[in-house]
Amino acid sequence: MKIIILVLLLLIVISLFAALFAFLKDKGQSNRMVNALFVRVGLSVALIIVLIVGHQLGYLKTNMSPAMVDKIVGDKQEQQRLDAR
Repeated sequence: MKIIILVLLLLIVISLFAALFAFLKDKGQSNRMVNALFVRVGLSVALIIVLIVGHQLGYLKTNMSPAMVDKIVGDKQEQQRLDAR
């Protein structure tokens, strides 16, 4: 899943630079820049869908906030104190 995300990000950057190259080279005479930007938007939408699906299927995990980590650690320490008694 992470490989797919990296490939999509790489393709988005390549498409963006293709649009820049077309902008500088053609000076508005062709639709290459518009096509490259259209591809970039499509890839961005695909990336968002991959991220959502990956998260929903459990392939991607979110990081917990520091407050949640502190609460979990505190709960474990409290449980260990209770078990020691």
